[in-house]
Amino acid sequence: MDVLNQVLAFRLEQLPFVLIVIGIAFTVHEFAHAYAAYKFGDPTAYKEGRVTLNPMAHLDLFGTLLILIAGFGWAKPVPVNRFYFRRPRLMGVITTAAGPLSNLLIAFVGLLLLMILQRLGISSLSLGVQEAVYTFFFILVRLNIVLFVFNLIPLPPLDGYRIIEDLAPSRTRAKISQYEHWGIFAFLLMVFIPPIRRYTLEPIFGLTDKIYVGLVDLVLMIFG
Repeated sequence: MDVLNQVLAFRLEQLPFVLIVIGIAFTVHEFAHAYAAYKFGDPTAYKEGRVTLNPMAHLDLFGTLLILIAGFGWAKPVPVNRFYFRRPRLMGVITTAAGPLSNLLIAFVGLLLLMILQRLGISSLSLGVQEAVYTFFFILVRLNIVLFVFNLIPLPPLDGYRIIEDLAPSRTRAKISQYEHWGIFAFLLMVFIPPIRRYTLEPIFGLTDKIYVGLVDLVLMIFG
């Protein structure tokens, strides 16, 4: 048990909640990509059964294992063919951004629901139930914020790179695409080599605390 706690990014007692949250976060993220592309006229994801909220259509084994070990990961990429878009760049950016924004929305809704439960008197429930509820919502909110930030990192195959690719001039896009295959290696170096991670990923993930505080302040403002 101690060995697993050292290997995993989460405590063993949190794993059931983590797995549920992963199912929600990854499914909604990829569905958002697929649905946006479909509404903009691209039937590719729809034909492959990706315009669905069925987690089995979206979960990726390696990406799921990575999130259990490293605290972040990914699902199966949604196929998008920008050829079908009437305005490829604009609709491409919206389709790509839909995924990370859906995770931010989940985090916000999670905080809203938790506040509603508190107003309804969750404190009257048993301590065990209260602990389970707070643990679930804490993981739901924090993990979705992490996925929001993580997916906006401008490295292939992450969404941040695709957004930059769509926004860049044609000549620049052609140049950066030549180095796209090196992106995964750069990413793995940042994940698994501590000195590199300390100066790359850790400052980026430091933003998650600020986003969390901002969402909490927003929810408190809504409820007065």
